Amino acid sequence: MNTVQIARMVVGLSWIYHGIFPKLVHVAPLELAMTSSIGFSDEISYLITKFAGVSETIFGLVFIAYYRVRSIIYLNIAGLTMLLLFVMLNMPKLLIEAFNPITTNIPLIALSFIILNCINDQKEA
Repeated sequence: MNTVQIARMVVGLSWIYHGIFPKLVHVAPLELAMTSSIGFSDEISYLITKFAGVSETIFGLVFIAYYRVRSIIYLNIAGLTMLLLFVMLNMPKLLIEAFNPITTNIPLIALSFIILNCINDQKEA
């Protein structure tokens, strides 16, 4: 398996995992807390969390299938950046916790740039 394929699977499966397990199979209290931090009620936070889980799972599948489409990669980078900024602004204490958005989102963003560079190199060859 080459570099692009490894990066593709890591990024895509990360979205799928984070969509399914902490949002759909078991709604993690932290997920609800992040949504509630905007001011939504518990019921609406639960629905938003479930919707986010479905959306993240679908996006992970789309990323795996269409990883060569630059707009998908840029959407991934933008989404991960926006999620990181959301946490920084609304729940900054999470940035010093184990497995925080800095240690997850930034490496996924870096892998996305690796995919972009490899795709660009393949098109130039």
